[in-house]
Amino acid sequence: MGFLTPYLAVIQIVQIILGIALTVSILLQARGAGLGSVFGGTGTVFKTRRGIDRLLFRITIVFAVLFCLVSALGAAVPAA
Repeated sequence: MGFLTPYLAVIQIVQIILGIALTVSILLQARGAGLGSVFGGTGTVFKTRRGIDRLLFRITIVFAVLFCLVSALGAAVPAA
């Protein structure tokens, strides 16, 4: 994939932007009953994702898939 060598800097910038967006989207998600059940809380509550929670969950998945694809593309491009 030597024809993409001039675009390596653009690929790396896109990878950084996707990494930041993925981190922010993960941190914005609600905590749920993760650590609460470890310290004696009841972890049997079933919660469905609705509205903005569902949208944020799906956006996080899209960011993760795009980050993986861009990372694989960046690894396949030889450095100049």
